[in-house]
Amino acid sequence: MTLIDPTNPPSRRAPLVWAIGAAIPWGVLAVAQVVWFSVDGRHVALHAAAASATVLGIALFVFVVPMWRYRVHRWEIGAQAVYTRTGWLVQERRIAPISRVQTVDTQRGPLDRLFGLATVTVTTASSAGAVRIVALDSDVADRIAAELTDIASIGEQDAT
Repeated sequence: MTLIDPTNPPSRRAPLVWAIGAAIPWGVLAVAQVVWFSVDGRHVALHAAAASATVLGIALFVFVVPMWRYRVHRWEIGAQAVYTRTGWLVQERRIAPISRVQTVDTQRGPLDRLFGLATVTVTTASSAGAVRIVALDSDVADRIAAELTDIASIGEQDAT
Protein backbone atom coordinates (compact mmCIF):
# COMPACT_ATOMS: atom_id res chain seq x y z
CA MET A 1 0.00 0.00 0.00
CA THR A 2 1.33 3.44 -0.93
CA LEU A 3 1.21 5.95 1.91
CA ILE A 4 -0.41 9.22 0.91
CA ASP A 5 0.08 12.45 2.82
CA PRO A 6 -3.49 13.74 3.15
CA THR A 7 -3.96 17.06 1.37
CA ASN A 8 -7.67 17.93 1.53
CA PRO A 9 -8.55 20.50 4.24
CA PRO A 10 -11.83 20.74 6.12
CA SER A 11 -14.38 23.33 5.05
CA ARG A 12 -13.29 26.97 5.19
CA ARG A 13 -16.09 27.47 7.73
CA ALA A 14 -14.52 24.92 10.12
CA PRO A 15 -12.44 27.43 12.15
CA LEU A 16 -15.54 29.57 12.75
CA VAL A 17 -17.57 26.57 13.90
CA TRP A 18 -14.72 25.35 16.13
CA ALA A 19 -14.34 28.87 17.58
CA ILE A 20 -18.05 29.17 18.33
CA GLY A 21 -18.07 25.67 19.83
CA ALA A 22 -15.19 26.67 22.12
CA ALA A 23 -16.67 30.09 22.93
CA ILE A 24 -19.88 28.64 24.37
CA PRO A 25 -18.38 26.98 27.48
CA TRP A 26 -15.88 29.82 27.95
CA GLY A 27 -18.78 32.30 27.78
CA VAL A 28 -20.68 30.33 30.42
CA LEU A 29 -17.57 30.39 32.61
CA ALA A 30 -17.17 34.16 32.13
CA VAL A 31 -20.82 34.76 33.08
CA ALA A 32 -20.41 32.53 36.15
CA GLN A 33 -17.36 34.57 37.18
CA VAL A 34 -19.27 37.85 36.82
CA VAL A 35 -22.09 36.42 38.97
CA TRP A 36 -19.53 35.16 41.50
CA PHE A 37 -17.87 38.59 41.66
CA SER A 38 -21.22 40.36 42.07
CA VAL A 39 -22.23 38.00 44.90
CA ASP A 40 -18.83 37.91 46.63
CA GLY A 41 -16.55 40.83 45.78
CA ARG A 42 -14.27 40.39 48.78
CA HIS A 43 -11.51 38.33 47.12
CA VAL A 44 -10.40 40.78 44.43
CA ALA A 45 -7.07 39.06 43.80
CA LEU A 46 -8.77 35.68 43.34
CA HIS A 47 -11.35 37.20 41.00
CA ALA A 48 -8.59 38.89 39.01
CA ALA A 49 -6.65 35.63 38.71
CA ALA A 50 -9.76 33.73 37.60
CA ALA A 51 -10.64 36.45 35.07
CA SER A 52 -7.08 36.46 33.72
CA ALA A 53 -7.14 32.68 33.31
CA THR A 54 -10.50 32.93 31.53
CA VAL A 55 -9.28 35.64 29.16
CA LEU A 56 -6.17 33.56 28.38
CA GLY A 57 -8.34 30.47 27.80
CA ILE A 58 -10.65 32.39 25.49
CA ALA A 59 -7.72 33.83 23.53
CA LEU A 60 -6.17 30.38 23.12
CA PHE A 61 -9.19 28.15 22.52
CA VAL A 62 -11.41 30.58 20.58
CA PHE A 63 -8.81 32.36 18.44
CA VAL A 64 -5.60 30.30 18.20
CA VAL A 65 -6.66 26.64 18.38
CA PRO A 66 -9.31 26.73 15.59
CA MET A 67 -6.82 28.21 13.11
CA TRP A 68 -4.12 25.78 14.19
CA ARG A 69 -6.52 22.83 13.82
CA TYR A 70 -7.45 24.05 10.36
CA ARG A 71 -3.78 24.09 9.35
CA VAL A 72 -3.28 20.51 10.64
CA HIS A 73 -6.52 18.69 9.76
CA ARG A 74 -6.32 16.95 6.40
CA TRP A 75 -7.98 13.97 4.74
CA GLU A 76 -7.55 11.90 1.61
CA ILE A 77 -9.31 8.93 0.08
CA GLY A 78 -7.03 6.73 -1.98
CA ALA A 79 -7.81 3.60 -3.93
CA GLN A 80 -6.68 1.46 -1.02
CA ALA A 81 -7.18 3.52 2.15
CA VAL A 82 -8.67 6.51 3.93
CA TYR A 83 -6.00 8.83 5.33
CA THR A 84 -6.53 11.49 8.00
CA ARG A 85 -4.36 13.84 10.01
CA THR A 86 -5.95 15.54 13.02
CA GLY A 87 -5.14 17.36 16.22
CA TRP A 88 -3.52 20.60 17.23
CA LEU A 89 -1.20 20.03 20.17
CA VAL A 90 -1.05 16.24 19.80
CA GLN A 91 -1.35 15.30 16.15
CA GLU A 92 -2.55 11.93 14.93
CA ARG A 93 -2.31 10.34 11.52
CA ARG A 94 -4.73 7.48 10.78
CA ILE A 95 -4.81 5.13 7.84
CA ALA A 96 -7.81 2.85 7.36
CA PRO A 97 -7.55 0.27 4.56
CA ILE A 98 -10.65 0.25 2.37
CA SER A 99 -10.81 -3.55 2.73
CA ARG A 100 -11.40 -3.06 6.48
CA VAL A 101 -14.28 -0.57 6.16
CA GLN A 102 -17.42 -1.83 7.91
CA THR A 103 -19.67 1.24 8.06
CA VAL A 104 -19.66 4.82 6.83
CA ASP A 105 -21.71 7.34 8.80
CA THR A 106 -22.29 11.08 8.64
CA GLN A 107 -23.05 13.25 11.66
CA ARG A 108 -24.32 16.81 11.82
CA GLY A 109 -24.49 18.53 15.19
CA PRO A 110 -26.46 21.74 15.79
CA LEU A 111 -23.57 24.05 14.85
CA ASP A 112 -22.71 21.84 11.88
CA ARG A 113 -26.27 22.09 10.57
CA LEU A 114 -26.30 25.85 11.11
CA PHE A 115 -23.13 26.24 9.03
CA GLY A 116 -23.75 23.43 6.52
CA LEU A 117 -21.04 21.07 7.79
CA ALA A 118 -20.85 17.34 8.55
CA THR A 119 -18.44 14.72 9.85
CA VAL A 120 -17.86 11.40 8.10
CA THR A 121 -17.02 8.48 10.38
CA VAL A 122 -15.44 5.41 8.82
CA THR A 123 -15.71 2.41 11.12
CA THR A 124 -13.24 -0.37 10.48
CA ALA A 125 -12.36 -3.71 11.99
CA SER A 126 -9.58 -1.96 13.91
CA SER A 127 -9.27 -1.90 17.67
CA ALA A 128 -7.99 1.70 17.34
CA GLY A 129 -11.51 2.86 16.58
CA ALA A 130 -13.16 4.76 13.77
CA VAL A 131 -11.51 7.25 11.44
CA ARG A 132 -13.27 10.62 11.44
CA ILE A 133 -13.12 13.24 8.70
CA VAL A 134 -14.38 16.35 10.46
CA ALA A 135 -15.92 19.67 9.44
CA LEU A 136 -16.66 18.94 5.80
CA ASP A 137 -19.14 20.84 3.69
CA SER A 138 -22.36 18.77 3.77
CA ASP A 139 -22.31 18.04 0.04
CA VAL A 140 -18.67 16.90 0.26
CA ALA A 141 -19.50 14.66 3.25
CA ASP A 142 -22.41 13.08 1.38
CA ARG A 143 -20.21 12.51 -1.69
CA ILE A 144 -17.44 10.95 0.42
CA ALA A 145 -19.88 8.68 2.25
CA ALA A 146 -21.33 7.48 -1.05
CA GLU A 147 -17.86 7.03 -2.59
CA LEU A 148 -16.55 5.06 0.39
CA THR A 149 -19.65 2.90 0.46
CA ASP A 150 -19.23 2.15 -3.25
CA ILE A 151 -15.50 1.41 -2.92
CA ALA A 152 -16.00 -0.80 0.13
CA SER A 153 -18.81 -2.77 -1.51
CA ILE A 154 -16.61 -3.60 -4.51
CA GLY A 155 -14.22 -5.57 -2.32
CA GLU A 156 -14.90 -9.27 -2.11
CA GLN A 157 -13.51 -9.66 1.40
CA ASP A 158 -15.53 -9.31 4.55
CA ALA A 159 -14.13 -6.49 6.71
CA THR A 160 -14.36 -8.50 9.91
